[in-house]
Amino acid sequence: MRRPVALLAFAAVLAIVLLQGGVLGAERASADDIRSREYWLQSYGIQQAWSTTEGKGVTVAVIDTGVDGSVPELQGVVTGGTDFSGHGSANGETPIDEDSSHGTLVGSMLAGRGTGPDSGVIGVAPEANLLSISVGFGATAVDPDDQIAKAVVWAVDHGARVINMSLTRNTLDWPPSWDKAFLYAAQHDVVVVAAAGNRGSGTDEVGAPATMPGVLAVAGVDQNGNASYDASSQGITIGVAAPSEGLVGAGPGGQYLLWQGTSGAAPIVSGIAALVIAAHPGISADDVIQRIISTATPKGSPVPGPIYGHGLVNAQAAVTAKVAHVTTDPLGSLSDWIRLHRRAAAPVQPTASPVPSVPVTATPTTAVANRNGNAGGLPTVESLRSTGIPIAVYSVFGVSLIVVVIGAARQFRRLRSRR
Repeated sequence: MRRPVALLAFAAVLAIVLLQGGVLGAERASADDIRSREYWLQSYGIQQAWSTTEGKGVTVAVIDTGVDGSVPELQGVVTGGTDFSGHGSANGETPIDEDSSHGTLVGSMLAGRGTGPDSGVIGVAPEANLLSISVGFGATAVDPDDQIAKAVVWAVDHGARVINMSLTRNTLDWPPSWDKAFLYAAQHDVVVVAAAGNRGSGTDEVGAPATMPGVLAVAGVDQNGNASYDASSQGITIGVAAPSEGLVGAGPGGQYLLWQGTSGAAPIVSGIAALVIAAHPGISADDVIQRIISTATPKGSPVPGPIYGHGLVNAQAAVTAKVAHVTTDPLGSLSDWIRLHRRAAAPVQPTASPVPSVPVTATPTTAVANRNGNAGGLPTVESLRSTGIPIAVYSVFGVSLIVVVIGAARQFRRLRSRR
């Protein structure tokens, strides 16, 4: 029996996609073979890392469609949450939108506690706690970009050390509101993990937030550790790779679903981040990321590369290896990016009759000629388009009309004089 798992794609300008299902489908699985299907626990050093820690005391925020904390694997795991969609419940635990199982699947793979010693879904960090932050992007939902920005800030303010984002904006760029929110997370030592996207779902290249400096972008691989064609995207911002095929998770109501996509690879890495934080109290976000990328098993060439990033994650090594301390984010500085790329944005000019604006990407065509913003200097491209060009056109038309009238009058006089 198959349960449809539909791709969530929203608003043409503000496209945000929840990255599930390279085949856009999920199957129910029986409870007695769930644990045996979680091949990544053994193959990626997760069970070995548990001899050191299982993530106790670490809070991970899941920004998604809502994590159903009532399912057996997640009872007592979701310790807080909220809703920014306007359609969910106050605690963020009510699954919303078309693919309502998405958030619960992510949460169970990240911090599920199983239903017994060898049964049910167990997450990568089974002693970690979750914050469920529900976001939605239906026709009546509030601005999707605004939801994400608020969700990130809320997660930081409510104690998250890791934020999992199994979604993409489907664009390389992101809105300025995300600058402030993600910079806020970085300044508060919060690790942000984002899914790279899935080619099978229409995401041909990595999109934001996985393109943002400082965000740990996760690509997907199959059961053999090779790049997944349908269940992953590629890009130069990839940090590491993790399983994205043959995944199993717990859905709302306690059902078990088989699925694929980097939506499942991301919580594996978020769980590993939680293990690292629990094993190294007081560790900085920069050092957490450094541990994960520097201990990854190299794969492909070059390393890092656009397919596997630094390689396949290794939880045991990330937790136990001797890794040198770093003083800067190994994935780049968002504050430096903001200083370089946002400085040319034209200041907003007040108008007598404000009109609703449509979000657009800042481009050189909107840059002021003199970067200090003074009124003097050369005119901008936009001012030429709105004022100079129309005046020139009207002037040429007016002069041409006068010439035609004068010529016609002279011709008329000559004809009269011949009579």
